[in-house]
Amino acid sequence: MAQSEVVLSFQEQWDRVLGKLRTEVGEAAYRSWLKPLSLLSGDESFIRMAVPTRFMRDWVASNYQDRIQALWLEEIGAPIGVDIVVLSPSRPIPKPAIVDAKDEPEVLRAQEREAPVLPVASGVPVEAVQESEVQQITGSLDPRFTFENFVVGKPNELAYAAAQRVADAEAVPFNPLFLYGGVGLGKTHLMHAIAHQIRKAHPEKKVIYLSAEKFMYQFVRALRTKDTMSFKEQFRSVDVLMIDDVQFIGGREATQEEFFHTFNALVDQNRQVIISADKSPSDLEGVEERMKSRLGWGLVADIHPTTYELRLGILESKAEQLDVKIPQKVVEFLAHKITSNIRELEGALNRIVAHATLVGRSVTLETTQEVLHDLLRANDRRVTIEEIQKKVAEHFNVRVSDMHSARRARAVARPRQVAMYLSKQLTSRSLPEIGRKFGGRDHTTVMHAVKKVEELKSTDLEFAEDIELLSRMLES
Repeated sequence: MAQSEVVLSFQEQWDRVLGKLRTEVGEAAYRSWLKPLSLLSGDESFIRMAVPTRFMRDWVASNYQDRIQALWLEEIGAPIGVDIVVLSPSRPIPKPAIVDAKDEPEVLRAQEREAPVLPVASGVPVEAVQESEVQQITGSLDPRFTFENFVVGKPNELAYAAAQRVADAEAVPFNPLFLYGGVGLGKTHLMHAIAHQIRKAHPEKKVIYLSAEKFMYQFVRALRTKDTMSFKEQFRSVDVLMIDDVQFIGGREATQEEFFHTFNALVDQNRQVIISADKSPSDLEGVEERMKSRLGWGLVADIHPTTYELRLGILESKAEQLDVKIPQKVVEFLAHKITSNIRELEGALNRIVAHATLVGRSVTLETTQEVLHDLLRANDRRVTIEEIQKKVAEHFNVRVSDMHSARRARAVARPRQVAMYLSKQLTSRSLPEIGRKFGGRDHTTVMHAVKKVEELKSTDLEFAEDIELLSRMLES
C-alpha cells in the first residue's frame, strides 16, 4: 500500500473515533477539549497527539484518554497506546505520518526538543489534576485564620459580615468583594477564613488564594516561558479567585492588563472574585482608572483602625487560645499602649507569654514593660513614613513627590536616603515595606541608604546634627 493511502486511512480512523466522541460528550465539551487535538504520528500499536497547553493535556488525559483507546480498539480490532504531548500553537504541527520512532521526521524531533514530551498516566481523576494545579499556584492558608477566631467589633463588623456572606452563599452575592484597611487590621485573616469555609462546604470548588506579588510572579514566568495560554486557563477556570494586597500591581502595566482581563472573564462567568488592599479602589496609586472602576463594582468594605474595646477583646481571645492566664492589668495596659495594628498586638502577647514560659517568671506589669520596651517605645512615637517624608522634604527644601521619583540628582537622592534611614530607625516597617513607600524601590536600595547615612554621620558632624534634629522633631 502506498504511503499516502496509509496516511489517509489512518486519518480516517481518527476522524471516525473523533465523531463518536463528539456524539458522546456533546458539542460544548467537544469544542473545548477534543477539537484542538491534532494527530502527530503513529503506527499499528501507538499514536501520538498534540494539544497546545499542559492544562489541556492533563484534562484530556484524565477524562478522555481511556475512551479514545477503547474507540480505537473498536476501529482496528487491536489495542493501541495513546500519548498526548504539548506543542505550542505558534509552532507548525507536522502532518500525521505512520512511522517508526527511529524514522520520525527531523522537524518533529526538533519541535519536541523545544517542547519536551511529558507523558501522562491515564485514568487520573480530574479532581486530583485540578488540586495539583491549585497547590502549585495558590498560597498556603493559615489554619488559625478562621471565622471562629476572628474577633468582631465596630471597626470590622461590615467586612466580617460581607466575608461570611460570600463564604456561605450558594450564588455570588456581590462581585467583587473588596476589603481594604491598614496593615495588620485583619484583611488577610478574613481572606483565609473565606477560603477555609468554601473549601469545607464545597470541596469540589476550585479556590485560588495568593498575593498580588505571587500573581505577578506567575504572570512574568508565563511570559518568559511563552506559556501565557496555560496561565490564562489556570486563573480563568477557577470558581473563586482571591488576590491579597492588590496595591502591589500599581505601576505594573502588563500585570494590570492581564489581571483586568482575568477579572472581567471571571465576573462574566459569575465566578467569585475577592480582593484586599491597603486603600479603597479609588485611592490605589499607579492603577488605571478602568481597573479602579471595575474593583468598585461590587461591595467595598473597609476595616477601620481598632478601638480600645476591640483590642481588649482580641487580647482576651488570644490568651484563651494560648491557654494562659494574663492579669487584667496587663491586658488593659497592652490594649492602651499598642494601637497600631492587631498583628503587633498579638505579637506582643506572644512575647510576654514566651518570656514567662522560658524564664519561669509570672506575667506582671513590670515584666511586660521590661520585655516589650522596644515595642512600647516605637508605639509611643507612632511616626509614619509619610510624616518622615514630609519633614525631610521641608528640611532639605525639596518636594515630597521627589521621595517617590526616579530622579538621581544628589540634591534629591541624599534627602531620599535620609528619609529611608529615619523610616528604618523610627518605624517598625520592614525594608521591603519602606522601599515600596519610596516609589516601589527594592529593599536593597533601602539597605544601601541606611549604610550610606550611617557612614556620613560618622564623618560629617554637621550632617549628623541634621539627622539628630530631624529625629527629635519627628519624635516630639
